[in-house]
Amino acid sequence: MVRITLRRSLIGTKPVHRACAATLGLRKVGQSVVRPAGPELEGLLRRIRHLVEVEPVGPGEGPEAVGGADNGRSGDGASDR
Repeated sequence: MVRITLRRSLIGTKPVHRACAATLGLRKVGQSVVRPAGPELEGLLRRIRHLVEVEPVGPGEGPEAVGGADNGRSGDGASDR
C-alpha cells in the first residue's frame, strides 16, 4: 500500500494528467489517498510523478487512517441555529 498526496495544482496541466489524478481520486492540493501497489498504479504515478508525493504505508495504516473523515461537523443533520 502507498499513500499518494497531490502536491501541485492541476490547473494548466494536460488533460491526461488531470484524468490520472481523477482516477486516483485526487482533486485538491494536499489531498491524500491510500492505494494498493501494483503495475497499474505505477503507470498512473509515472504520468503525474511531478504533481504527487508517494510514500509507503505500514500494515497498520489504511484508507481509514487518512484524514478527511472528521470534517468538524456533527453529522446528525441538526443545525446549531
